[in-house]
Amino acid sequence: MTPEELVREHTIYSCVMGSRAFGLATEGSDTDVRGVYLAPTPLFWRFDKPPAHVEGPAEEQFSWELERFCELALRNNPNVLECLHSPVVAHVDDWGRELLSLRSAFLSRRAHQTFVRYAGGQRRKLDADVRQYGHPRWKHAMHLLRLLTSCRDLLRTGELRIDVGEDRERLLEVKRGEVPWAEVESWMNRLQEEADRAHDRTPLPDSPDEPRIQDYLTRARRASALDVL
Repeated sequence: MTPEELVREHTIYSCVMGSRAFGLATEGSDTDVRGVYLAPTPLFWRFDKPPAHVEGPAEEQFSWELERFCELALRNNPNVLECLHSPVVAHVDDWGRELLSLRSAFLSRRAHQTFVRYAGGQRRKLDADVRQYGHPRWKHAMHLLRLLTSCRDLLRTGELRIDVGEDRERLLEVKRGEVPWAEVESWMNRLQEEADRAHDRTPLPDSPDEPRIQDYLTRARRASALDVL
């Protein structure tokens, strides 16, 4: 079975991500699709294991095998957590619906570390652009502001919301380069400080509910094996 067939025939959940999920889409925005496929269990009994992720088969499409997706979500990987909370669902079956029902089980205080670490890497890239070109890549600056806002609000409320809501117009001004870099820097610093303070009193648990996720994955693997056999 080819990687493309795994995605086409065994996807349990797929969604639209990027600007169209964040409420930042404009006329020329791409449609980024992210998904999760459940590789048939017998494929893991072979020396040549199924891939942990697949790019394609369509443009701007990327999918994870269920186990890899769960591993990343348990680590509170920002990209994976946001995929679980997309408001634009493209496809979902029964196993996908159960995965979505487990969204809160993945969340924990780890989100502070993972979101901040990811944001720090993006900030260093922006700073390097400013040193080299005199300005950042404004689209990347916009998305970093969005990510920091999402992180702060997650730590404050215990819920992940990825739509930017009332911040849309201001963020699009940043994308167009209409906001001075010094002002954008100040905004980023404020969001970072607010996220750090929120971490001290967040309602999120110290760790995710790994036994609950393990039970789900085990049942999915067992059902896949029985279905094939």
